Amino acid sequence: MVVDNMSSTSSGNGLLHLNDVESGYSKDNDDLDADPSDPFDIAQTKNAPPETLKRWRQAALVLNASRRFRYTLDLKKEEEKEHRKRMIRAHAQVIRAALLFKLAGENQIVSGAPVAPPVDGGDYAIGLEQLASMTRDHKLPVLEQYGGVKGLSGLLRTNLEKGVNEDEADLSNRRNAFGSNTYPRKKGRSFWMFLWEAWQDLTLIILIIAAAVSLGLGIKTEGLKEGWYDGGSIFLAVFLVILVTATSDYRQSLQFQDLNEEKRNIQLEVIRGGRTVKVSIYDLVVGDVVPLKIGDQVPADGILITGHSLSIDESSMTGESKIVHKNKKEPFLMSGCKVADGFGTMLVTGVGINTEWGLLMASISEDTGEETPLQVRLNGVATFIGIVGLSVAVSVLAILLARYFTGNTEDPSGTTQFIKGRTKFDDAFNDVVKIFTVAVTIVVVAVPEGLPLAVTLTLAYSMRKMMADKALANIDLQVRRLSACETMGSATTICSDKTGTLTLNEMTVVEAIVGKKKINPPADSSQLHPSVVSLLSEGVAQNSTGNVFVPKDGGNVELSGSPTEKAILSWAIKLGMKFDAIRSESTILHVFPFNSEKKRGGVAVRQSDAEVHIHWKGAAELVLAACSGYLDSNGCLQSMNEDKEFFEAAIDEMAASSLRCVALAYRLCEREKVPSDEESCSDWVLPEDNLVLLAIVGIKDPCREGVKDAVKICMDAGVKVRMVTGDNIQTAKAIALECGILSSSQDVTEPTIIEGRVFRALPEKEREQMAKKITVMGRSSPNDKLLLVQALRKGGDVVAVTGDGTNDAPALHEADIGLSMGIQGTEVAKESSDIIILDDNFASVVKVVRWGRSVYANIQKFIQFQLTVNVAALVINVVAAISSGDVPLNSVQLLWVNLIMDTLGALALATEPPTDNLMHRSPVGRREPLITNIMWRNLLIQALYQVIVLLVLNFSGLTILGLEDDGDKEHAYKVKNSLIFNAFVLCQIFNEFNARKPEEINCFKGVTKNYLFMGIVGFTLILQIIIIEFLGKFTSTVRLDWQLWLVSVGIGIISWPLAIVGKLIPVPKTPVSAFFVKPFRRCRRPRDA
Repeated sequence: MVVDNMSSTSSGNGLLHLNDVESGYSKDNDDLDADPSDPFDIAQTKNAPPETLKRWRQAALVLNASRRFRYTLDLKKEEEKEHRKRMIRAHAQVIRAALLFKLAGENQIVSGAPVAPPVDGGDYAIGLEQLASMTRDHKLPVLEQYGGVKGLSGLLRTNLEKGVNEDEADLSNRRNAFGSNTYPRKKGRSFWMFLWEAWQDLTLIILIIAAAVSLGLGIKTEGLKEGWYDGGSIFLAVFLVILVTATSDYRQSLQFQDLNEEKRNIQLEVIRGGRTVKVSIYDLVVGDVVPLKIGDQVPADGILITGHSLSIDESSMTGESKIVHKNKKEPFLMSGCKVADGFGTMLVTGVGINTEWGLLMASISEDTGEETPLQVRLNGVATFIGIVGLSVAVSVLAILLARYFTGNTEDPSGTTQFIKGRTKFDDAFNDVVKIFTVAVTIVVVAVPEGLPLAVTLTLAYSMRKMMADKALANIDLQVRRLSACETMGSATTICSDKTGTLTLNEMTVVEAIVGKKKINPPADSSQLHPSVVSLLSEGVAQNSTGNVFVPKDGGNVELSGSPTEKAILSWAIKLGMKFDAIRSESTILHVFPFNSEKKRGGVAVRQSDAEVHIHWKGAAELVLAACSGYLDSNGCLQSMNEDKEFFEAAIDEMAASSLRCVALAYRLCEREKVPSDEESCSDWVLPEDNLVLLAIVGIKDPCREGVKDAVKICMDAGVKVRMVTGDNIQTAKAIALECGILSSSQDVTEPTIIEGRVFRALPEKEREQMAKKITVMGRSSPNDKLLLVQALRKGGDVVAVTGDGTNDAPALHEADIGLSMGIQGTEVAKESSDIIILDDNFASVVKVVRWGRSVYANIQKFIQFQLTVNVAALVINVVAAISSGDVPLNSVQLLWVNLIMDTLGALALATEPPTDNLMHRSPVGRREPLITNIMWRNLLIQALYQVIVLLVLNFSGLTILGLEDDGDKEHAYKVKNSLIFNAFVLCQIFNEFNARKPEEINCFKGVTKNYLFMGIVGFTLILQIIIIEFLGKFTSTVRLDWQLWLVSVGIGIISWPLAIVGKLIPVPKTPVSAFFVKPFRRCRRPRDA
């Protein structure tokens, strides 16, 4: 809850800051900050407590809950999911507890209880059930009976060093014998389910009942041939609404299924045939050898082969936040857990449904959805409009009934419809049903059920377009939380990593200093003494999480590991390093894995002559500080005292050339100080003083092409780009200048450019003030990044953060939008993030900002269009009802209008692709009114025009059209109403073009490229022609001649020049809502106090 409080505070401040920039608010604007009493005022749904989410659901006016809340978080299912997790965890703990009790008893009575011999598993010497049982129940005696992990690998026909063969037949056999790494998933809902949900709408059910009554009465009074039209037409219109709604929703659900499938498909490294290859998690088989490193997810159940400081976070399975150290005494690894520290390799022994994780995922595989802040706000807007519409409908119902029963309602021929004591009950009842149907239809039109769903539609469309058009859009990402795309539209700052995001992550050693000599070319071993080459080779080979594969056919050497590891391995190979030979000649005693806090990693190695070497590798200036001597190029030990400044200057020179500086050092360790047993060895703290410097290498990682343009686009869009890197501050400065994050004329001094340790040491208040000024942070730890994110958010920024390491997880979680890297990112980082940038490219981050702004802009276009229809339809019907006791737009006509503005309107406007113009605006404030002053101006002008023209036609239409002298009064009346209906629909079709560009004069720009928009407009127009010309019996309309069609088109087309004139009218900067909200808030505050 603390996080939530902090989140809401910072968000509130942020929007005040944003509104000052964008809307020119005065200091009085505090009144428009977060309103704690408004259930729909949720700035950030990420990490929001269930109580907050429950509150807005209860406050929403909803006619069809199953549809309205379909794409929001299902709180009930979420509770059920947690309950199932607890059940499975409890089950697992009971098994383990019983096993431990049993083992304790066995140890007291007899050591080494007999174990059943392996059961033949087809092609393998062990069966699925025995293997799964041993791993699931952590049966260590059984494992020892099989001969430990080495004996088990023999039973599974696996080589512990080279893994299984890449032969497809062998992999297929393993899947047949032990299962595949998949679990059964619940099928997605069928189209019929969506059809069933679509008709659950309360108003549609009432209309169906009314239609049934009308149908019965019509047939009874007028006979089957003529009497079925009134009721039948309502039935048909309701069915059309249900069908279109269900089809749209079903298509959306298919898109969501594709998105979720991409989320689950994790890519991981396995060793097959001696090579490290990347495979899908679904392709993993029993017998696979999987390397594990910090931040990885354990992809299946397995047994540890080798490990160094390997710690596993098993909280996802046990429910306890406890880190478990894995070794030969505790070798069992559970699928779904995370590697918290260290590295190692595992033998896969259980996959898919044969693991606890598989059981868990199979039971909770259905996605429970999520909501976005915009979705919540739109529910608030829909509720407000719905209450107004409901009030209007009740008023219309009351007025029409009062006028009818007091004898003030006449039919087209001028005859009073109800005369007390004379009018038949059936006729009166039929008239009342018609009046009631009109009132209910007004509610259908007034309550915009589709408004919150439009957010989901535009988000799903945006994601599908981004993922489908990777080549076209030059964007490669995976969305974990839809709300993040929306929030990116409000981002005011992006805290980006350097390596791989701003740079290519293609590293090469381009400079090397050994002793005081610069080796040129850097991999020329002839310039070095053999003893120096030997020590360097040993240090690189043993102090590395990478791997070297030399093909037997003499092909190119294959390297695996991080880009930095690969660059150093490649350099050492050119020096003459024999990777496999060095690893087999010496034994690793203990490893200190590379740590992003300490920025170095070490290893203790025992050589064949029992001498122990401790090798360190890491950030050059930090390793150099721990050195007391260095080996010169002739292999002689020299004192560091006099030459330290030389090496410091060399590091600065490399860093200024944008090179990453890495130092390699070693020291001898006295035999008596080396722990003798394995347990003591695992707790051994490697000495890191009195080191001997072997070499300093400069690694080049060039800037990505186009990153400078991407940074400039962000700056122009009001989004500040900050670089946060673990690299040397001089390297960070050089890259920042190259990328355009720092301008060459800028004063690059503190606090613009700062070291992590300096920022971390500041008091909290000072950190908040300093954070705004920071552009580059060098030598930062993951905790420094978290502190920066917290400080920026408290200062009012909407923060997007990129991260790839496990330790970045807190910052990714804390940020408004967490962006993890798809190539270099660990599974822990990916799970904590909202969006995965699959190509690790900063340009992709900028594209997400563009699409995020597009989502917001499209929703605003749809709101403007829908409110115009709402206002016009309601005012026309209300005024007509009060004055004449009849409504020009009947139930079937209003249902057709509802279809145009709701489902079809959302499809047309919510799927507009983003334009470059979006990136020339300031970020959208999260509490900036959804309906801006520009939107109010546009919709009021159009609605006013439609109301005036159509009401003039309603009251004076017969005179204007020269129909007063028509002998058939009923026909004349129908011609007038048909013209009103036709003109009203055409007004909406033409106004749909205006809604595309609320601020631009030219609303046709790019319209021909949007095939969906053109298709929907064309489809609507064709249907309208069919309705008027051929379906008059259903809609109570008559055919119009070409002159009246011209009149209809003329009325509609005037909305175009009217919109152009309207856009020239200036609007005040202060939102209209401020004038209404301030007095309301001020009068409520004393009452609340």
